Amino acid sequence: MKGIVFTEFSTMVESLFGEDMLDDLLDATDPASGGAYTSVGTYDHKELVDMVVELHNRTDVPVAKLIYTFGEHLGRTFSEKFSSFFEEAGNTLAFLKQIDNHIHVEVRKLYPDAELPGFSYTEPSTPNEPFELHYSSTRGFADLAEGLIQSTSSYYNEKFELKRKDWVEGEVHHCIFYITPIEATEV
Repeated sequence: MKGIVFTEFSTMVESLFGEDMLDDLLDATDPASGGAYTSVGTYDHKELVDMVVELHNRTDVPVAKLIYTFGEHLGRTFSEKFSSFFEEAGNTLAFLKQIDNHIHVEVRKLYPDAELPGFSYTEPSTPNEPFELHYSSTRGFADLAEGLIQSTSSYYNEKFELKRKDWVEGEVHHCIFYITPIEATEV
């Protein structure tokens, strides 16, 4: 997993729980990397999982909520650091459509060894059906993806009803996000 994920997780922990909490997490989990993360490094994703579980143990915040919150944080960071992707897309659904065939292509140019989740989508066949975003990964971070989706919709000031269906096949975690726009109503 790329180091930017670890450095941003550290930033989130410090901002929400304080520097001491981050130090405590690193001491308790004793990561193989030593916990000295750089944004361009590559680290075992299990180090992140271990820190999230330890953070849950120390705060009683559910693991899924911590991962979702991190997804929201990461989405805000990405919208600042990689604003051209967001500006180019223009809205949430257009952005989600270009994850695999544009954004991840560019990420792989910068980080050829990056192990990225797979995303595909299904357009609704009628106006009443939701847009479906399909996620697959051996890492099982659908909660992170959901936080990223929420952060993206906030960036564009759009609202969606979001439902999901999760399942595992072998070692691959799958999720379909059913995304339905909520029309703004005038008061």
